[in-house]
This record gives sequence, C-alpha cells and structure tokens, in this order.
Amino acid sequence: MSPLEIGILGLYFLVLVILAIFGLHRYVMVYLYYRHADRRALPEPLPETLPRVTVQLPLYNEMYVVDRLLASVAELRYPRELLDVQVLDDSTDETRRIAAAAVERLRERGIDAHYIHRADRTGFKAGALDNGLHTAKGSLVAIFDADFVVPPDFLEKLVGHFEDPKVALVQARWGHINRDHSLLTQIQSILLDGHFILEHGGRNRGGRFFNFNGTAGIWRKEAIGDAGGWQHDTLTEDLDLSYRAQLRGWRFVFVQDLVSPAEVPVEMNAFKGQQHRWAKGSIQTCLKLLPKILASPVPLPVKVEATFHLTANFAYPLMVLLSLLMFPAMVIRYDMGFYEMLIVDVPLFLGATMSVCSFYSVSQRETAGNAWRSRIKYLPAVLATGIGLSVNNAKAVMEALAGHGGEFVRTPKYKVEGASDAWKHKRYRGALNFAPFLELVLAFYFAAMGWYALTHAIWGTLPFILIFMSGYGYTALMSLLQNLDFARLRAQEA
Repeated sequence: MSPLEIGILGLYFLVLVILAIFGLHRYVMVYLYYRHADRRALPEPLPETLPRVTVQLPLYNEMYVVDRLLASVAELRYPRELLDVQVLDDSTDETRRIAAAAVERLRERGIDAHYIHRADRTGFKAGALDNGLHTAKGSLVAIFDADFVVPPDFLEKLVGHFEDPKVALVQARWGHINRDHSLLTQIQSILLDGHFILEHGGRNRGGRFFNFNGTAGIWRKEAIGDAGGWQHDTLTEDLDLSYRAQLRGWRFVFVQDLVSPAEVPVEMNAFKGQQHRWAKGSIQTCLKLLPKILASPVPLPVKVEATFHLTANFAYPLMVLLSLLMFPAMVIRYDMGFYEMLIVDVPLFLGATMSVCSFYSVSQRETAGNAWRSRIKYLPAVLATGIGLSVNNAKAVMEALAGHGGEFVRTPKYKVEGASDAWKHKRYRGALNFAPFLELVLAFYFAAMGWYALTHAIWGTLPFILIFMSGYGYTALMSLLQNLDFARLRAQEA
C-alpha cells in the first residue's frame, strides 16, 4: 500500500473509533438513569410560605402562538398576589399588537402582567431576559418560550423544590403537541425524549451537571445573579448559565413527571436552523467554560461527563469526514485483497448505530408505556436523520471554532397541533443555505458507493450505505422541496 492509502485507512479507523466512543457513551447515560433510579425527583407540594414568582415570556415575531401561550399562563394555579407576568417582546411585526392585547386580558383577570418591548435585540433572548430581571418582582423566575403551553399545575408541583436553599433551577420535561403531524415531527419528538429522559435523567440522578433548556423551568433569581447573570457571548445562553451556576455550587433538579407541551418545528429548514443554533452555541460554551470546568475542584466523574456533554457536537464534522472516507477505504481494501478487514468495521458501526437504537428505545419505553413498540418503527429514520444533519451541524461547529458569533435565529412556529393542520401558507420560514446541496451530493456519493458494493458483492456494507444515503437524501430533499413550495405559494399570492 502507498503512504496515501495507509493514511486514508488510518484516518478512517481513527474517526470510526472516536464516533463509536461517543455512541457507547449513550450506554453510560442509560446506566446512570437506572443505577440511580431511587434519586428520581418527584413533584413537591407547595411550602407553607409561598414565594413570589415572576413568569418571563420572551418573544420575537411569534404571531401564531402568542395567544395560546398567554391563555395557558392565565390558567396557572397560584395566588394572584404572588404572581407577575412579563411579556418580553422584541418583535418587529404584528406580534406586538397581539401580545399587548393578550397582556390586557391577563390584567382584566387580576394578573399583574406587563408588556415590555425593546427597540433593539441587543443580546437577543439573553438580553431580553436580563432586561426583564431589572423589574422582576419574584424571587423565583419561570421562563417559557412562545411555542409552549404552560400546565396549570406547573408552579404547584415545582416551587416546593426551592425549599432547599441550594436549588437554583427546576426543569420540567418537554412534551410534543404535534408529535403525530409528520415523520419529521415524530423524529424530533423521539430525539427530544432521549435527551430529556436519559440525558437529563441520567445526569441529574447520577450527580452530574445538566442544563436548563431555555424554557419550561424555574430559576432562583439570586442564583442567576450569583452565576454572573444572562450573558450573550454564546448562542446557548441557557447552557452557559447552567454550567456557571453549577460551578458556583448551585444544585439543579429535573422533574421528568411534569410535562410542558410544546410545538416542534414542522419544516426541515426551521428544524435545521434550531439544530444549527444549538450545535454552534454548545461549542461556543465548550470553548468558554470547559477549561474552567476541568480546572475546578468538582469531582472527576462530573468533569468527564461535562466533557462528553460539551464536546458531543464535534461528532458532526467527524461524521462528514467519515462519510467522505468510507468509499475510498472500501475500494483500497478490496483492491489490495484486504477485504477481510471489513470485519473490523462491523463492531465499530454497531457500537455507534446500535447504541442509538437502544438509547431511544429505552427512552420511548419510559415515556410511552405500552405504546413504545409503535414508536420504535421510526428508529431507522431517527438514525438516518441524525446522519443527514451532520453537514448542517458541522457547519455550525466550524463557525464556532472560527469565532463567528452569529445572530440568534429563532425557530418559526405556526400553531400546528394536529396531523391535518396547514402551515405552508403562513408567513415565517427557516432560512435555506448551501447545506442541502452538499447533502444531495453526499446522497449521490453514497448511491455510487452502494452500486460499487453491489457489483463487487460487498454485501456487509450495504445496510450502512443505505442509512447514510437515505439520511442525506431526506434532509436535502425536504429542505429544497419545502422551500420550493413556499416560493410557489408566495408567487401565487403576489
């Protein structure tokens, strides 16, 4: 073999091993979740002396869902004299009028509600939350994004945890209003269930750090200030503040039995935009805080888990690199008569792929009860879509490493709740960039690889090739076709 061929094979196996390690880490989450099942946090009854609570509702151009959000806030079961609501609206469209009218309806019902509009978006969501804190009356601050529905018993079940003076945050689990709308919403719902049930659950039960998810949680106002307040030098201000607070010794609680329903994106470009922001922000937070975490006196298991957590998105550029290396690595070994070495690939691929399938199967058993079997049919699509997102999210990682800050791009929501609800005629859209075209190229690349494997009877590689090809093809075509539909509708309206 030439030095180039040796280099290609060496790099290929190195990438595959690293990705397999990230995949196997999911088993650690499952282990922590079940090993410490006795530490499951349950809803707590309200204390005798109730604290005042401020509900913060950050908005930016959310005309379709703002009424639903404020209507649910109005149903919160908590003494009116101990509750105030802040609508933190940075909108530039008619959301301002709709939100202001909804605030007036809250005031008519005896709720101390305030509409706060900023002339600019300095700091984006973090800036709006920080601005609201200056006039927040509560010692506790509950935060909800526009696409959420607040459960009436949200404060009743979570406020009691703050009887422990070291608790800084109590996070509820996200539900999915529109899970059954499409294949894309089913995929997202399964991904989020795994994140909340096993990642949050495993980390919290196992004494590791976990993060506030930006919504459906309650902060102790004192802890926000003690940790340095809301900062907007990353796109994941929630992750950033979470780690800073826990480094200061504050404790977080995850209550998986309280579910706050939310709407997941129904459009591929909106979903990709959300994933891009989360991936980029997590790497920004990694660069900002991981050195401090490693140098801190926290226990070694906490440091190890924080490292896996904050570096997880580095798997995406590695996935793109693996995608490019698979074909030449296969051809080199076949031509050199080393095809038997392909047997090494199988355990490594299984280490990555089977961990995904088992991870999300377990999370569905925990959330869906006896109905979990009807959901595991979506696991191949979940696995393929995770691969398909690698170009989009690798771009986010590279931008973070290059120091490109970027704008906080909010995820469009349309008040889509049922399978028959229409959304394509509505105004907001996720932005289209070059990623779908690269995804389409990779889909054809894997189609060519599949043809080569088929004609050379390399049968063992075909299932993996099919997963990669379908993942890249699905994310590319959904992005391009939905964008085309939107352009056609706008032309008809014009």
